[in-house]
Amino acid sequence: MGLPSLRAAAWALRRACGPWTPRLGPRLLCLPPMAGNGEAPVPVGTKQEQDRKVRRGWQGPARIWEETEQQAKRLRSSEGGGQHRKLPKRKVVLLVAYSGKGYHGMQRNVGSSKFKTIEDDLVSALVRSGCIPENHGEDMRKMSFQRCARTDKGVSAAGQVVSLKVWLIDDLLEKINSHLPSHIRILGLKRVTGGFNSKNKCDARTYFYMLPTFAFAHKDHDVQDETYRLHAETLGRVNRLLACYRGTHNFHNFTSQKGPREPSARRYILDMFCEEPFVREGMEFAVIKVKGQSFMTHQIRKMVGLVVAIVKGYAPESVLERCWGEAKVDVPKAPGLGLVLERVHFEKYNQRFGHDGLHEPLDWAREEAEVTAFKEQHIYPTIIGTERHERSMAQWLSTLPMHDFSATAHAAAGPGAKVPRPLEGSDGDSD
Repeated sequence: MGLPSLRAAAWALRRACGPWTPRLGPRLLCLPPMAGNGEAPVPVGTKQEQDRKVRRGWQGPARIWEETEQQAKRLRSSEGGGQHRKLPKRKVVLLVAYSGKGYHGMQRNVGSSKFKTIEDDLVSALVRSGCIPENHGEDMRKMSFQRCARTDKGVSAAGQVVSLKVWLIDDLLEKINSHLPSHIRILGLKRVTGGFNSKNKCDARTYFYMLPTFAFAHKDHDVQDETYRLHAETLGRVNRLLACYRGTHNFHNFTSQKGPREPSARRYILDMFCEEPFVREGMEFAVIKVKGQSFMTHQIRKMVGLVVAIVKGYAPESVLERCWGEAKVDVPKAPGLGLVLERVHFEKYNQRFGHDGLHEPLDWAREEAEVTAFKEQHIYPTIIGTERHERSMAQWLSTLPMHDFSATAHAAAGPGAKVPRPLEGSDGDSD
């Protein structure tokens, strides 16, 4: 065989084997057909040669290079966090407690660093603890994150519950809490079903509103400062008024997000009452508790605000009945400082899965002592201290005379005037 023939044969062999690959070396086993294998050599570049390559599963240089790059990427990814990627992600719920002062609510505002929220600190701690990858922190949908309630600006929680998928690494709670400020704590963790959604599976939510009792002092014949003490008759009247909220009503006057004819403005309140007062640091406080299926933005604060206005003598009791009608009523909104999400309820989920032998009921009875300790250490002192220094309740009470409780928005606007329709808002637990 002459030199030109040898060069042609070498070039044909090189084309068949592909180029030298730095990571894998030259491809082996690219030998010409051996005698007796039943296949005769064919001219290079013909259609017959290409068909034979397809039958043999031949891979060209581009395919070889692609596989090599994929292997390199897998190698690099396994070098950082390979231990975690071997762990499967599991759906869990976290019991979260926090003091909401200084935060613009619970829900994260993606792409905005101007308004800090509770979820900003929580997601950062989840990433730094190693239980979720960093890209899940950037896009919370990747970890199926959901919270039971979108608490408003300044609102605290003793029993918020969020659901998400995480790697169940060792000492998970301790690692998350080590990256959180002291006024945000993860108090419990439980495994749940794969399709669990903390918002959709929640049957009811219980809030409490803590306020100084001088908020109930009559404007004409009671002292309006911290020396006031709530009388039994006044407490009885407060509870009689709060009981009017029980049942299903049209609460469109208690939020700015719903119109009077929107079906979602109808909400069901299971119970609402005021507990016996107590004294802290020389000031008497009371706690109003309310349990409902769900609440709209500012609904609870307006429910409290209207009862305070009635008890103080600024509004007649008949205004409560007018609130259920279609006419717009001027309802004052109490400060957000005293509002706390106390607990969330999952009765239907517990009945179906709580005793199936695989999942625990979501009742948090074992964490009750930690919840109480957190309230005593972070929530109550924040409410009491802020009220003493900033006097948010006293300042709000001074605005009650500016409200017109005898006229609806239509009458106040004058005949023929157009009253703007309330903005529609997303359905959900915002208060």
